[in-house]
Amino acid sequence: MAALAVAGVLTLAGCAGSDGPGSGDGGAELSVDSAYMPQPVSDMAAGFLTITNDGDAADRLTSVTSDVGEVTVHETVDGSMRQVEALDIPAHGSLVLESGGNHLMFEQLKQRPKQGDKVSVELGFDHSAPVTVEIPVKPATYTPKTGH
Repeated sequence: MAALAVAGVLTLAGCAGSDGPGSGDGGAELSVDSAYMPQPVSDMAAGFLTITNDGDAADRLTSVTSDVGEVTVHETVDGSMRQVEALDIPAHGSLVLESGGNHLMFEQLKQRPKQGDKVSVELGFDHSAPVTVEIPVKPATYTPKTGH
């Protein structure tokens, strides 16, 4: 039950066009769910979540900020991780940030979040308004049953 509450969906109305949200312009319609952070064992941590775009226009995740430390976006290709400036969110598709794949990297943590804490992050996009997500901290060995 707690996992369902934690994976609550934050919805962001499409605002890819110049007319703004709700204008019927066929922009991105983003929602975020399945967010979690395994409890860090050092001054670094990873964050995982899914951004779903039910809209007619693609968007891009371009930034992530948090009060707990520096956050960067990483992609993983052929087992090799590297920092990127942005990741695409296709129209009528999803951007999945998951263990072993693309993910958020938290560095220089000001304090180590503990299991049960929530880490607040703000996601920035090319066309859509920023959205704040509360990422729950799970056990270091946590593996989601669904969503990733």
